[in-house]
Amino acid sequence: MVRFLIHNIIYMAFSLYSGKPKVEWYPVTTSTAFSAGDLVYMVSNLLAKADSTSGDHVGVILKTIASTDSDYATARKVPVLVCDEEAKWLVDVGTGTLTTAMIGNTYDLKDENEIDVSAQAKNVVTVVGFVSSTKAIVKINAHLTALRVATT
Repeated sequence: MVRFLIHNIIYMAFSLYSGKPKVEWYPVTTSTAFSAGDLVYMVSNLLAKADSTSGDHVGVILKTIASTDSDYATARKVPVLVCDEEAKWLVDVGTGTLTTAMIGNTYDLKDENEIDVSAQAKNVVTVVGFVSSTKAIVKINAHLTALRVATT
């Protein structure tokens, strides 16, 4: 089941590139749209979309939630592919131009599904591979079990 879900999000947002997937269920913020593949973190004990200010991330949501869903405003738990130190993620570069010289450097997020290789204030991802000038392979440094980067 996890393999099927991962392959469905392979070209969207944060996609697992390598590592052992682990799915956990977390309560989601009601009346909030998410796309499968969005990086998420916790706000008041509920999942929220990651952004340029988010700190410790939970992982990648595996369920698309739309305003047209019958349970859109219902409190519930959703599946999340959780982060760990070894997981590598394929992600789009939303701001800046990735080069091979950036491998090993740490950068910020632009939003829930892109990184910003022109910003190094939060340093929540490390570039570990180059796919193209607009697509990187990264490790997520700031997650619930490591680094402990505060949300600002």
